[in-house]
Amino acid sequence: MVSIRSLLFITLIGLTACSRNPVTGKREVVFMSKEQEIALGQQSHPSVVSTMGLYDDKKLQDFINQKGKAMAQISHRPDLPYQFYIVDSPVVNAFAVPGGYVYFTRGIMAHFNNEAEFAGVLGHEIGHITARHSARQQSTQLFGTAGLILGSVLLDKTGQLTEAAAQGLQLALLGYSRSHETESDGIGVEYSSKIGYDAHQMANFFGTIKRIQDNSGQAIPQFQSTHPDPGNRLTRVNELATDYQRKNPGNYQANRDSYLRMIDGIVFGEDPKQGFVENNQFYHPELRFQFPVPAGWTHQNSPAQFQMGPKDGQSAMILMLANGKSLEEAAQNLVKELGLTVQENTRTTINGNPALVLISQQQAPQQQTGQQPQDPKTRLQIGTWLIQYNNAVYALHGLAQAANFSNRYDAFRQVAGGFKALSDPDKINRQPERVRIKAAPRAGTFREVMTALGMPATRMEELGTLNSMKADDPVQRGMLVKTVSR
Repeated sequence: MVSIRSLLFITLIGLTACSRNPVTGKREVVFMSKEQEIALGQQSHPSVVSTMGLYDDKKLQDFINQKGKAMAQISHRPDLPYQFYIVDSPVVNAFAVPGGYVYFTRGIMAHFNNEAEFAGVLGHEIGHITARHSARQQSTQLFGTAGLILGSVLLDKTGQLTEAAAQGLQLALLGYSRSHETESDGIGVEYSSKIGYDAHQMANFFGTIKRIQDNSGQAIPQFQSTHPDPGNRLTRVNELATDYQRKNPGNYQANRDSYLRMIDGIVFGEDPKQGFVENNQFYHPELRFQFPVPAGWTHQNSPAQFQMGPKDGQSAMILMLANGKSLEEAAQNLVKELGLTVQENTRTTINGNPALVLISQQQAPQQQTGQQPQDPKTRLQIGTWLIQYNNAVYALHGLAQAANFSNRYDAFRQVAGGFKALSDPDKINRQPERVRIKAAPRAGTFREVMTALGMPATRMEELGTLNSMKADDPVQRGMLVKTVSR
C-alpha cells in the first residue's frame, strides 16, 4: 500500500518539470518554468529600482547594454529577454534576478580597472541566470522546508511587490551556495573569453574584492559567507583562464584606458543628495532634515531607507517614508501592513514637529499543529516615531527582541528626539566625491604619483584598492590612474 506521505511526494514530483539544465546538461527537477523566471524578474525590478535607484550615466548604460547583449547571444540561454542596469549605490556589488535582469552598482563600476574585469563579473552574473541557480535553489528549499520563508519585518507589504516577486528578489540577494558561485565563476571565464576578453582580469578583480573585505573587517554584501574565499577564487579563476586560452588561442583584450576614460566623473562613495553621515549626524540635504547616529553604530543608506544599529546586531533603527498623509493614517497603515499589536500610543512634538509614538509587537504567526508557541521574549518589539515634517510623514523604527527592548529604548528615543530641520548651507550644498582619471605627471611608485597629484597620505590604501595597485607598485609617466575629488 502506498503511504499518504509517498503519494504526496509522487504527486509533487508529477507537478514539477524535470528538465535538462542548459549549462550542465544534467536532468533535474525544477519548480520554476522559463515563463515564471521572466515573470519574477519583471515583478522584482520595480522594487530594486525603488530601493536602490538607477544611476544616470548614458555612456555607461550604453556600454553595459552593448556588452550584455553580446554576451547573452553566446550564452546557454540566448532566448531570455536580458536587461542590464546600473543602480545608484556605493556598495561594491553585482547581482542577477531570474529571467535575465542583471544589476551593477556604481560602486563596483568605479572599482573595475578595465573592461575585462567588468566582463568577467558580467559573465558570472549571467551564469547564475543561464545555470538556473535561483530555480535550483528554490527547488532545494522547497524540498527541505516545503516553502520559502521571507523573514524581513519591514519588507515592502504595500502590494507593490507580489509574493512571487519577493521570492525572486530574495533568492537573488541572499546569495547562492558555494557550489553555485564556483560554477558561475567558470561560466564567467567562458562567457567573457568568448566575447574577446582576458579572463585573467576577472581573477584580478577577486584580488580587489579580497582587499576591500580585509580593509573593512567583514565581507561585503554580494560576497558573503556563502561565497568561496576571494583569494581562493583568484587562484582558481586564473587556472581556468589559463586552461581556456591554452585550448582556444586568441587575442584576448583588457581595454584598460578606454574603460578608465569612460568612468571619469562617476560618483564615488555616498552621494550627499541621498543623505550622508558626518560627525555622528545623518543629514539629508534634499529633504532638509537631520538626526543623530550614535557613536559606534554602523549604518547603510539607500534611496528608500536609512538603516543603522550597534555592531552586536541585537537592535537596529530604520528611517523610511511612512504611508499616509497624516499621523493617524500613517499609524493605521503601519499596523495593518506589518501586522502589529500596539501596546502604547502617545502624541507628542519633536523639535516643533507633530509626532506620534507607537510601542508595538509583531503579531505571532498562526502556529501549525505540533509546533511550540513562540517565546514572547524573542518576539520582535518595535518603537516607532511617526514625525510630520514638510508635508510628509517619516517613520523612525527602533527594533529589538522583546527581552532586550527596554535596554535599547533610551538609544532609540534619543535618536528620534534629535530629528530636526536642516538649515546649514554647508550640508545642504555638499557635493559628492567623484572618480577623476589623471595621467601620471611623472614616473615613480604609486604612492609618489598619488602624492604628486595632491592625494592625501591618509587615503593611500583606499586609492590603492580603487586602482588595484600597491603603494610601491611602479607607475610610468602618462599612465592613467584614478584619483578622487569633489
